[in-house]
Amino acid sequence: MISRRTGLAATAAALLTGASGPAAKAAAPHRADRIGGRLQSDVDAILATGATGVLAEVQSAHGRTTARAGTAGLRTPHHPVPWDSSYRIGSDTKTFTATLALQLAGEGRLALTDTVERWLPGAVRGNGNDGRRITIANLLRQTSGLNDYLAVSPDAADAFTPDGYRRARFRPTTPENQLKAALSRPPLWVPDAEHPARERRWGYSNTNYVLASLIIEQVTGNPWAQEIHDRIIEPLGLRRTFTPGTSPYLPRPTATAYTWFPGCARPTDTTLAFGGGADGSVISTTHDHGVFLRALMSGRLLRPAQLSAMKETVVAEDWVAAPGVRYGLGIAWRPVAGSDGGIWFHGGTHLGIVSESGVTPDGARAATSATFTLRMGDPAQDAQNLAALRLVDRALTG
Repeated sequence: MISRRTGLAATAAALLTGASGPAAKAAAPHRADRIGGRLQSDVDAILATGATGVLAEVQSAHGRTTARAGTAGLRTPHHPVPWDSSYRIGSDTKTFTATLALQLAGEGRLALTDTVERWLPGAVRGNGNDGRRITIANLLRQTSGLNDYLAVSPDAADAFTPDGYRRARFRPTTPENQLKAALSRPPLWVPDAEHPARERRWGYSNTNYVLASLIIEQVTGNPWAQEIHDRIIEPLGLRRTFTPGTSPYLPRPTATAYTWFPGCARPTDTTLAFGGGADGSVISTTHDHGVFLRALMSGRLLRPAQLSAMKETVVAEDWVAAPGVRYGLGIAWRPVAGSDGGIWFHGGTHLGIVSESGVTPDGARAATSATFTLRMGDPAQDAQNLAALRLVDRALTG
């Protein structure tokens, strides 16, 4: 759930090597020659930036094509990345959370123009923060002006070190503590008092989705995780997708997630980690994630009015790597050469994992990828990100 904008490029560590060899390339079990060859080439290109392991899938009504490269772990260089590996999708979780809120809006149980104050009285106050001037639409569109709790937490600097990671990996944080950290600073701005939902200023903040989950729980009377399961995971048959709660473990099969922390000469195995909540905790696979994205854009999860609302965007000026990005309600859009309608995506980053994906506007085609390497503060991470974006773009426009 690390920020998908400037924070990732500004924080990420050194080029990983040694991922070549017998396990670096493996034939995919679901593969049309032309499409599969191109996908394999693009997966290999991500590996060539220094990643340890990569997994990708393209799916449509005609079937799915998969590709992989690299190893399941540096200690087992001859073991390839397992097919259908589990991984933390990070901030791609936000699209799930926004979908829940929009389903409730479609049922008339909440309105996007409802303020935070209406559902969580007194929760957003102090230091100039004001929940009376922040709507649910502001939360989902990242236009609230609230600080990102990850950036302003007193433990933020320590969290991005090997020792800090080891101390925190079994220590879950609560939404209340996350909100307390965010409200300890004045907001970046406060939406207009008369028409807060029309706010156009944009700033990525995980705090927005912490609040969105608390509102969902207030509206439904159920935990956010239960709503995710009952409304999305079970109806779509996502057998390998779940919310881990406070558990830091990943189910098998999976690959080792490596993080190069700033100033470190060696990568740290960050496979064990507390995943957060509605802002970044969902665990899934490339296949399940693609099924979700296609169902969302094809209208299986939202009514037409709510899907249309999800696609109402504002300019996201400081989004990393991809120019022209516009952010909607829990999902973003970017122009892509060869595609008249562009593509919808989000992207997610967790310690040792980068999830990059995209879906066509009609849901006909989706591309998903997981790269099991994160390098904080290293230009090589930018090259990895660009290669992953290129994979998605080519898969959806080819």
